[in-house]
Amino acid sequence: MINNICLIAIDGSEPSLKSIDFMIRDASTRSCVPMIHLVNVQPALPSDITRFIDRQTVNDYQREAGDVALVTAKARLDAASMAYSAHVLVGEAAPTLVEFAKARQCDMIIMGAHGFGTVLGLFMGSVTVKVVQLSDVPVLLIK
Repeated sequence: MINNICLIAIDGSEPSLKSIDFMIRDASTRSCVPMIHLVNVQPALPSDITRFIDRQTVNDYQREAGDVALVTAKARLDAASMAYSAHVLVGEAAPTLVEFAKARQCDMIIMGAHGFGTVLGLFMGSVTVKVVQLSDVPVLLIK
């Protein structure tokens, strides 16, 4: 079911980790394991904060927060002996994920669904809804 190059969006939440569990189960049924890009997107800090903090401190903070969000996903893939690359990006989540998928020629974006209804998701500006709208490749939602 999974294609050759997959982006798995990870925010550290249980729904996003279900995407990892799905990938592990799916890969066990395939002869060719896909290339996996684990991606966490950290929001850019507002300029009223960053003008008082040096760029390196901001970068370190965002990297550390991203690494914390990725730690469990990486551990699960390591336990399953599955190769992956991990990336912490900064920006608005949905367009950043879609741009990364395009740049890396991903065949699919996999995301955990947080359980909001469609109407609530639209009103809240759900990252998932925006990714589905912006993406040219299939988006698989795992609930």
